[in-house]
Amino acid sequence: MSRPFVTVSRSRSEAVQFRAILAATYPVFLVAALLERLRPGAPNAGPRRSVFGEARVMALSAIPFAFMG
Repeated sequence: MSRPFVTVSRSRSEAVQFRAILAATYPVFLVAALLERLRPGAPNAGPRRSVFGEARVMALSAIPFAFMG
C-alpha cells in the first residue's frame, strides 16, 4: 500500500488556497454570526464565543468541503 507523493509546492499551494477561501468566506460567516446573535429568541444558555470567534469556527468547519473530491 503506497501513498501518493505530494510535493511541497502542492501542499503550499493548497495552504494558500485555504487561506484565500477563508478570507473570502469569513465576512459572510461574520454577518451570519451577527444576525444569529441579534435574532429575537436566540438561545443564550451558558458561555459562548465572541461573534468573531463564532464566525471563524463556522468558516473553518465549512471550508474543508471545498477540498473534498
